[in-house]
Amino acid sequence: MIIENNIIKHYLKNVYFITGTAYAGKSTTVKMLADRYGMLFCGENYHIEVSDAVATPDVQPDLCYRKTLTDWKDFVTRPPEEYERWIYNSGREGAGFEVAQLISLARDKKVIVDTNIPVDVLKEISEYDHVAVMLSPQSMSVERFFDRSDPEKQFILSVIDRCDDPEAVMENYKRGLALINSQEHYDELANSGFFTVVREDNGVDMREEVCDKIAKHFGLI
Repeated sequence: MIIENNIIKHYLKNVYFITGTAYAGKSTTVKMLADRYGMLFCGENYHIEVSDAVATPDVQPDLCYRKTLTDWKDFVTRPPEEYERWIYNSGREGAGFEVAQLISLARDKKVIVDTNIPVDVLKEISEYDHVAVMLSPQSMSVERFFDRSDPEKQFILSVIDRCDDPEAVMENYKRGLALINSQEHYDELANSGFFTVVREDNGVDMREEVCDKIAKHFGLI
């Protein structure tokens, strides 16, 4: 069965999406907006409990990759090109899980989402004033990737530290991050036609100002 995009768009009318590059402030902004306006908060990978239980290798092979891991060292030592491919294809495979979960959550409440749904899909299922793109310079998205305390990134860092040559593994992993946050992918987001906020690497705390801009774009104020 195929559900047409105009039907999906109707049922997602209470959902506001934030996407973009790493270290652009997406997670922080989503949480701040949820707190400010009493919206339901859906942080990064909010759908993973369901997708882990439901995804099958014949339909969602990349979402099933972690299930087949016998050693997480294999995860951090993959070729950078394979890491890039896996990241973006996992986002595409996960889009269906995101949409299904959001429809069930947004019946009578506004929802704010840190999403991995590709921008070409967002164009089909949402409106301009329900999507914001947040971007950061590649130097920030790569070099500061582990400067955060969230458990997922700290777990990856601990795996790298346990490898035989952690410095070489870290360099390999960062090359993958650089591909994921390459100029090509940056331009795809920047030229998507959606409202865009670019994070400046100047050390100034702009969180409140960024929230104000995106809240205004979303029509929340």
